[in-house]
Amino acid sequence: MFQTGQGFPVKTSLYRHQLEACAFAEKVFKPPDGGGVALLMEMGTGKTLTSIAIIGRLWIERRIRKVLIVAPLSILGVWEEEFQKFAGFGYEMTVLTGSLSHKGEAIRSASGHSSQVLVVNYESAWRLETELLRWHPDCIIADECHKIKTHNARASKTMHKLGTAAKYRLALTGTVITNKPIDVFSQYRFADPAVFGGSFYLFRNRYFDMTGYGKYTPVMKQAMETEFTKRLHSIAFRATKAECLDLPDTTDVIQRVDLEPNALRAYRQLVKDSYTELQDGAVTVSNVLTRLLRLSQLTGGFLGSDEDPRPKQVSSAKLDALEEILESVDGQKLVIIARFIPEIQAIEAMLTRKGIRYAIIHGGVTDRAAQVTAFQTDPTVQVFIGQIATAGLGITLTAASTMVFYSLDYSMSNYEQTKARIHRVGQRHPCTYIHLVAKGTVDEQVLKALKNKADLAKTLVDDCRAGRNPFDPYRRMYAAGNDV
Repeated sequence: MFQTGQGFPVKTSLYRHQLEACAFAEKVFKPPDGGGVALLMEMGTGKTLTSIAIIGRLWIERRIRKVLIVAPLSILGVWEEEFQKFAGFGYEMTVLTGSLSHKGEAIRSASGHSSQVLVVNYESAWRLETELLRWHPDCIIADECHKIKTHNARASKTMHKLGTAAKYRLALTGTVITNKPIDVFSQYRFADPAVFGGSFYLFRNRYFDMTGYGKYTPVMKQAMETEFTKRLHSIAFRATKAECLDLPDTTDVIQRVDLEPNALRAYRQLVKDSYTELQDGAVTVSNVLTRLLRLSQLTGGFLGSDEDPRPKQVSSAKLDALEEILESVDGQKLVIIARFIPEIQAIEAMLTRKGIRYAIIHGGVTDRAAQVTAFQTDPTVQVFIGQIATAGLGITLTAASTMVFYSLDYSMSNYEQTKARIHRVGQRHPCTYIHLVAKGTVDEQVLKALKNKADLAKTLVDDCRAGRNPFDPYRRMYAAGNDV
């Protein structure tokens, strides 16, 4: 049995709500049958750590041996890092990357006496369905499980099959209802089909009237609301930042994203070219920062050239990660901070495509006060986009408690002042700062310098004058196993 305050093989103390979530899971996970739990925990409340604690307890009680984690592509690395940081039990983890054949071979090779953990994205999971079923996971985690809200999508069908074959299931999300209550079915079909049944059409007909033109719009039957809610919460543990009074005032989250192969090749070539140019010319702060600027532009997805200075989009990695964050914080306001105008324009286009209203401040915006007022007071304005150099002073954005740094400049003052836009008088909830960092790039150096209050320009100049490539983050920043 889980014991509040002890008995968890994790290398940190759990908060009260995390302990309560673990105790709730124990009630549902009744041996020998197992079961499914929905952890409806808002971003910033620690659902990944809570899941690791639950897995660890099941492992040391010898109830599980193989764990499969299915998550959006952009957060696979988060699971790897959180396990390294918090897991206080022996495990072997494989993050499935590369071609499908390479992933299939990795699945077949994942065997041994310690706890085996496979991490894979939803798109690959359905393509590897046969191999994953043959691997026979004892426990499956569906992270950001709203990704399988469409019951007849390929990824959803695969998760239903995998869930049926596994003894323990964890569905993780900020909320299972992202657009309409009918979204619940597919996610609960994975977690525990006994709650709402295994047939979508029986579920729909029981709880909803189909209305509108063509009878395509589901509307909850008023007489069924109480039963629906009761069943929904029968396997669900809910935690919001507003309710978790023991959370720290601020939490920093680093979400690393992988640049696409073509973008990564372009980045590496630019690193080589930039270093060559510095070796051929004067090594000054201005010259180093000019080349660092181009590398930072590329990690944000855009790159210009001397022949055509108009930036072209070369990557959507950060934009894809941001879109997934927007889905996970559905219903909550969000502040997005970016450095470059092309990034801001891409974010605007994505929000417009998704039908999300937003306020915005950058160098070309004159009605700053009206933009802030709209975000602070209008519940339909869900997102604020700010350029770090112009939106970091003199405004209050406490309608949100989560801020995403899409990209950063090199100013410690700008960074600290921008963070203070949501963490100030009037804020009633703990604040979460999510940093999107392109793995293996100067993004990591910039964030490391800002967090350590280091003089980035001087460090890079000293490196170059000593004959070292200043734009290689792993050579210096990770030689001692340090992390940002």
